[in-house]
Amino acid sequence: MTTAERFLCEAIDLARDNVRRGGRPFGAVLVKNGAIIATGVNEIHTTQDPTTHAELQAIRAASRALGSSRLDGCVIYASGHPCPMCLSAMYLTGIREVTYAYSNEDGEPYGLSTAAIYAELAKPPAHQSLKATHLPLRPDAEGDLYQMWRDAAQAKPEGSGSGSSA
Repeated sequence: MTTAERFLCEAIDLARDNVRRGGRPFGAVLVKNGAIIATGVNEIHTTQDPTTHAELQAIRAASRALGSSRLDGCVIYASGHPCPMCLSAMYLTGIREVTYAYSNEDGEPYGLSTAAIYAELAKPPAHQSLKATHLPLRPDAEGDLYQMWRDAAQAKPEGSGSGSSA
């Protein structure tokens, strides 16, 4: 069994245990330099928080364990195809590799596919079903918000900031 297969089996085992506890069939293992840093399962059924996907739970736990919002060099092994939210979180944290066992096609008959969301996001913003309005409000009372953030970040001691753009 390859290393990737071993970590995928662990993600699937987490997902199976989650199903046994009433949850959805999703588990994730986050690895750095061949060592498991964190794991996660889909916890929507217990938290009622729609963002508690397995991959996001593993990312949150790994960020705490490593003391950084950057997870460069980490790999996620997931039981299912990551949804656009989880994939975006991987990009935002510096994760550049994900391996998954079950595809969107595998999940489609069970209502577990996010292919429709991927298709929606592939459309130009003006043609997407989510109405997004840019209202460039800039109250002058305290100056530019982004400039304020940059000034505060530059005033921090070296190594104490996160650098994330979101």
